[in-house]
Amino acid sequence: MFKKILVPIDLRHPDALEKAISATAAIAKSENIPVVFAAVSTAAPSALAHNPDELKSKMAEFAEAQGRQHGIDATGQAFFSHDPSIDLENALLKAIDETGADLVVMATHVPHLSDRFWPSNGGRIASHASISVFLVR
Repeated sequence: MFKKILVPIDLRHPDALEKAISATAAIAKSENIPVVFAAVSTAAPSALAHNPDELKSKMAEFAEAQGRQHGIDATGQAFFSHDPSIDLENALLKAIDETGADLVVMATHVPHLSDRFWPSNGGRIASHASISVFLVR
């Protein structure tokens, strides 16, 4: 059914990813589908990583650990943006194209009043991606 799954993650909030990663693992295992965990960050030093190579290394380690834990084929990639807080959706849409993913599984939050005016990141990805998007609460 699907050939590759992209899972956007934020390494600063691993606890918020558990349901999305479990759903991803179930789908990936059912048809032996590779998974790409993707993080979007700035190339400038941050609390997450001092430089792009450090973030790439952290993503590779995260993906390897998830692959072992869930028994899936997983890789990690880092994508960079000048300002991820305002450019996250564009960076993720680019990541979809670059990885060749045909399914996105993404953690999201329960809608708040503000989401009526400013959609969530997941909502914007679902609205603009040309592939299937599974939002997990």
